[in-house]
Amino acid sequence: MTAQGHCDPRFARVREVFDASFARGEELGAAFAVYLGGEPVVDLWGGVADRHTGRAWERDTPVLTYSCTKAVTATALLMLAERGLVDVAAPVAEVWPEFAAHGKRDVTVEHVLSHQSGLPALDEEVPIEEFEDHPAIAARLAAQAPIWTPGTAHGYHALTYGFLAGEVVRRVTGRSTGEFVTDEISGPRGLDLWLGAPDAVAARAARMSAGERLGSKGGTTTPPPQGEGTPLERLARAALDKTSLMNRALGNPNPNKLKGGGNHPVILRTGWPAMGLVTTARGLAAFYRDLIAGEILKHDTLRDAVRRRVNGPDRVMIIDSSFGLGYMRPSTNFLTPRRGADTAFGHTGLGGSLGLGDPRHGLAMAYTMNRMTTAGPGVLRAYRLASAAYDCLD
Repeated sequence: MTAQGHCDPRFARVREVFDASFARGEELGAAFAVYLGGEPVVDLWGGVADRHTGRAWERDTPVLTYSCTKAVTATALLMLAERGLVDVAAPVAEVWPEFAAHGKRDVTVEHVLSHQSGLPALDEEVPIEEFEDHPAIAARLAAQAPIWTPGTAHGYHALTYGFLAGEVVRRVTGRSTGEFVTDEISGPRGLDLWLGAPDAVAARAARMSAGERLGSKGGTTTPPPQGEGTPLERLARAALDKTSLMNRALGNPNPNKLKGGGNHPVILRTGWPAMGLVTTARGLAAFYRDLIAGEILKHDTLRDAVRRRVNGPDRVMIIDSSFGLGYMRPSTNFLTPRRGADTAFGHTGLGGSLGLGDPRHGLAMAYTMNRMTTAGPGVLRAYRLASAAYDCLD
């Protein structure tokens, strides 16, 4: 397959890497976009948006990007902080009084944004009837006790992050995070980016397809005993253990209760603020373009937001992770080319999607795809593309 779209001659290597992923059979459909100094230098796409029908991936094909959402949700909350409507250093309970229950009176907004609140998983299974009732899910979290003392450790709040941060947004503005994003970020900027996709957008979205999963090939089916082995071995064990904190965090509420999982209209429509973003690669890259240009947040706000709040072993994902205020920083869990190790920030999404900004190099990029994978060479697709983009700066 030969990629369609635009690629500045300086970035020819990016096109080669993009095409090579298809040649190796790692892709069904995908897109990659890069801005340099605010100018579009890469806008590539190819493959199929739906493997069942053969529908082609087009220039404007949107797709669910899972946790790439978190950076957009964090940005919405930080916009409120800039306006003096939220104090990130203040307790969440100041705007959400019910949240103070069970020892959470001192949990701050900063704890929520940096995955330190101790609420990475819901205690009770969320029924399908509540999937579109974000306040109801948030109320469940308000009624829980934290798993660890907030502020003493960090662990990836895969789904709960969105209901926590989203409820703060709702309490302050009276709007859902998706409504705020449309009104204040994507709408005014004309970005193809939705947190809660309209029916017409959902209808043309690429359909996700499962790929190779962690522990499915090339590894032991009998993980090492609890507490033993390398971090990657312990990660593999946690992936195979349905009761692990990692699987509890990743699987409740569980989109797979609905036919088609993340492809189901309810999931695309409801816009969970931790994983519901539907966007194009170009739309997500343009979000980071405007972010690093100081057009969404002030430069000082962004500099503080990307400052590492936590770094090291993750209580949920086991391998090292690092976060500022909602944005991932380079770590084992956010692989970044060497040249971006000090200044890159952004967020990955389950299965391989990526959004990244780098103020020092003036780079903004995004990779979207519909063949999900959490193992094997395919997990490096976004990293290879990002590395090629950085290499083209020489």
